[in-house]
Amino acid sequence: MRKSLFLCCFFLLSCAHESAIIDKSKMEIKDGILTPEVLWSFGRLGDVSVAQDGTRLVYGVTYFDVKENKSNRELYVLNLKEGKNTKITTTSENEYAAKWVKNGSKIAFLAPHKGTMQIWEMNPDGSGRKCISAIENGVSDFLYSPNGTQILYISDVKYGTTTHDKYPDLDKSTGIIVEDLMYKHWDEWVTTVPHPFLADFDGEQLSTVKDLLANEPYECPMKPFGGIEQLSFSPDGKYIAYTCRKKTGLAYSISTDSDIFLYDIENQTTINLCKTANSADKNEGYDVNPAFSPDGNSVAWLSMEHDGYESDKNRLYVMNLKTGEKRDCTKAFDQSIGSFVWSNDGQELFFTSCWHGTIQIYSLKFADDSIEQLTEGQHDYESVTDAGNVLIGVRHSMSIPNEIYAIDKKTGEQKQLSFENQHLLSQLKMGKVEERWVETSDNKQMLVWVVYPPDFDATKKYPTLLYCQGGPQSPVSQFWSYRWNLQIMAANGYIVVAPNRRGLDGFGCEWNAAISGDYGGQCMSDLLTAIDELSKEPFVDEERLGCVGASFGGFSVYWLAGHHEKRFKAFIAHDGIFNMEQQYLETEEMWFANWDMGGAYWEKDNETARRTFNNSPHRFVDKWDTPILCIHGEKDYRILASQGMSAFNAAKLRGIPAELLIFPDENHWVLQPQNGVLWQRTFFEWLDKWLKK
Repeated sequence: MRKSLFLCCFFLLSCAHESAIIDKSKMEIKDGILTPEVLWSFGRLGDVSVAQDGTRLVYGVTYFDVKENKSNRELYVLNLKEGKNTKITTTSENEYAAKWVKNGSKIAFLAPHKGTMQIWEMNPDGSGRKCISAIENGVSDFLYSPNGTQILYISDVKYGTTTHDKYPDLDKSTGIIVEDLMYKHWDEWVTTVPHPFLADFDGEQLSTVKDLLANEPYECPMKPFGGIEQLSFSPDGKYIAYTCRKKTGLAYSISTDSDIFLYDIENQTTINLCKTANSADKNEGYDVNPAFSPDGNSVAWLSMEHDGYESDKNRLYVMNLKTGEKRDCTKAFDQSIGSFVWSNDGQELFFTSCWHGTIQIYSLKFADDSIEQLTEGQHDYESVTDAGNVLIGVRHSMSIPNEIYAIDKKTGEQKQLSFENQHLLSQLKMGKVEERWVETSDNKQMLVWVVYPPDFDATKKYPTLLYCQGGPQSPVSQFWSYRWNLQIMAANGYIVVAPNRRGLDGFGCEWNAAISGDYGGQCMSDLLTAIDELSKEPFVDEERLGCVGASFGGFSVYWLAGHHEKRFKAFIAHDGIFNMEQQYLETEEMWFANWDMGGAYWEKDNETARRTFNNSPHRFVDKWDTPILCIHGEKDYRILASQGMSAFNAAKLRGIPAELLIFPDENHWVLQPQNGVLWQRTFFEWLDKWLKK
């Protein structure tokens, strides 16, 4: 089940507390070992915004206080000419979504005010804070128009008829009457949807507010991960391009067909750019993240071809607004596009893309669609922005969390600009990350990352973990995680084997698509091939192998538990699918189930669906013979906690050593600091119990 992390912290960001403002210099690390407590001490950097003149950056960093179970987010300004970094907020509140406005003379941002998130402005040094909005339901993100006279903001509106609407006298009832699908989504009951609002702004306060989707029951931006990147002002401020899937209920639950709409501010009219009459491509999959060219003549966006396929190739589309001509600029490029940005002169588009286990920055020449890779190295770039003389990117790896880099447009040379976690990294011993290629059972080449314990000694034998990736189509790139962190596994004395099995991005469309309708097939063979190949090494202890994973990785663990032929001595599955038939009807985004499972389990003539459901892990519990830890969050509405409970119950009924870690207040992730530490402690206690005897 795919995930995007930038919204996962919203809960944490609302938990401001003065004690969460930590003194970074006091963290001391014993023997250079990465522990759960150290992991939660890292500052989490993001939301980088470049000033209009390209000389300054503003960004946010979130810090955590495990004892108080709270977080705090602060803002920093980085002067690119001087190389000077300045912390500009020191409050007990959270500030985020910071943006340069008024030609760089002000910074606008979100922070709490009277119980809701509102828009504020302040000087670049942090002085002169002033709240400029008073939106009843609060604001989740915003954009200033190019001339600063209007502000586009996102706020929730009521969705559907509530029980209290129907029965006003039952004001204390908690029951929810459901009449259609999509009544829940990821971790919430759907009672509101986000809408874009346009307000006039006189420089001091908002007025004349208009809902762009007034009387329309649709999401914009789209849940659960869409943000302000799904909307854009034209350079002249006359138009707004926005992303929307104008469907509800059953139609919404079986379709990924979102479109790009162009809203005329003066005339208050809207047209659908994806369904234009003069275009052969009707854009039936996801279309998201519109961005106007600097001259305003074109709009670029990300587009998927197939309706119902959430992990299709992300193509980079550009439409000429004068002629209506639309073209796929990445037609000959067998990679999926991540984030993108127009160059300041409009002659190029810079974008991120995953290839062979790393995410790099690329340049696309707008004139001829030629593509050049700009960066190289063992890392992932998660964003890119044109700062004039250089590109600005946010980069991480398996060994280093997010930091800001400047990239030379011509040479690709990369220079680190921020050092948010240097005080911790300088004290830590990180394990070597090695790239290996192994031959699969069908004679393909597969990339496998191997992470070794710090101070690795090739003359010794080490317990070894097979890491099973989720997604199902999320690549095993150079990701940094605060839960599934491969370096902390290595720090606990384990070799980690992380294969880019069939169905992962970064190896071409054919490789990526191979998992759909074949959950128990070649992708499982790939996982076993990876651990079998590494087990041939003299430093891998074949008698002490473990297998761990979350989401589709959790499914993989449950499936391998019935097929591993005594390879493993311990399993850990987090938020995994145990019973495919159960999952088909429990999940909410039915397009996912229909595409990846091949259809419904009652379609007896559907060969793909029949193969999928016959390969459900619960059908092979009779072959389980290995201790298993099941972890699940009860607010996970994508894969319900009943899946983890069922797997645990099955193991106990069969007399297999098992443990269940259940989080009543967590969703598909674990977001609260103390729960995160509990997760890590339970994880390693279980592994150590069975693999370090």
